[in-house]
Amino acid sequence: MAWNEPGGNSNNQDPWGSGGGGGGRRGGGGDQKGPPDLDEAFRKLQDSLNGMFGGKKRGGGNLGGSGKRGGFGLVWIALVVLLAVWLFNAIYIVDEQEQAVVLRFGKYHETVGPGLNIYFPPIDRKFQENVTRERSYSKQGQMLTEDENIIEVPLTVQYKVSNLQSFVLNVDQPEVSLQHATDSAVRHVVGSTAMDQVLTEGREVMAGEVKERLQRFLDNYSTGIVVTQVNLQSAAAPREVQEAFDDVIRAREDEQREKNQAESYANGVIPEARGQAQRMLEEASGYRDAVISRAQGEADRFSKLVAEYRKAPEVTRERLYLETMQEVMSNTSKVMVSGDGGQNLLYLPLDKMINSRGASTPAPAGVASGAATQGTRLPPELDPREVRTRESR
Repeated sequence: MAWNEPGGNSNNQDPWGSGGGGGGRRGGGGDQKGPPDLDEAFRKLQDSLNGMFGGKKRGGGNLGGSGKRGGFGLVWIALVVLLAVWLFNAIYIVDEQEQAVVLRFGKYHETVGPGLNIYFPPIDRKFQENVTRERSYSKQGQMLTEDENIIEVPLTVQYKVSNLQSFVLNVDQPEVSLQHATDSAVRHVVGSTAMDQVLTEGREVMAGEVKERLQRFLDNYSTGIVVTQVNLQSAAAPREVQEAFDDVIRAREDEQREKNQAESYANGVIPEARGQAQRMLEEASGYRDAVISRAQGEADRFSKLVAEYRKAPEVTRERLYLETMQEVMSNTSKVMVSGDGGQNLLYLPLDKMINSRGASTPAPAGVASGAATQGTRLPPELDPREVRTRESR
């Protein structure tokens, strides 16, 4: 029979062990049956906590005193929870790459280095930042150059926090100030530079100028930021005028190519012309020296010949005549000789005579030697002795 059926349980006990003589849910009559009392379980928990914190356990019949001591225990529990939460928020760790700035009542108090630290909120405020990591900021915008051309200049700024106190306290939003200062510095440098320099080899110089000017702005603002690198990437014209811009670039490249070709031609022609001019000067100088030397030699020869002529006029005259005739005869192969009065004309084909006799000596000498060997007597008009005799007469 079930325990709650009429007459089934004379002891009036339930399965949870509640007796019939005062073990009811509210401490009243035993005829009321039900599940375990939640209020009683909660009171048992309060009694346990009161015992832990020095409170007294309450009896089952004093409900008023038990309520007061239970409320006091709840306050202690709340305080412990609040203390745990406060300690959890107040204790913090600063890494090796970080620093923390603590403000007390809104005023700078200290800068904390790496390690385990504590501060006291809400009277203290903490700002913790990485001061060794290098950060970057990229930007791209249309700017006007010195020669009034619009170009798009992309750049990247690399920076890090050098003074955390200035970074936190001096400027409300230091990184926004960095962006504004970057715009100002880049526009000033690009506006002072021609488009060719921006597009070609002038980017490195411009990057140095932008970095210097930007750092000067940040120092004036006391942002606590140091700029480590500014990279100006390849600039280009806006998309709307890209075709016209490409035409201008091609025209300038053609102009530069023509200039290079002209300079190359000039570098090849000018040294060659200078070499030819120098060669002509050297040849003229050599010809002058040769003529002067020959003239001087002829003059010395003539002076010596005069001295010899004075000593032996006949011998000198005959030798000069023979040398002259030998020189004349050696340069011609045909000789025309006329006799006295110009009536008789004699033609001597010396080349044929030499070829027929197979002589290798000069024509006058060969003729003379051949005539001498064969006993041929020359006509009186050709005999040098006869000529000299007639001249002496």
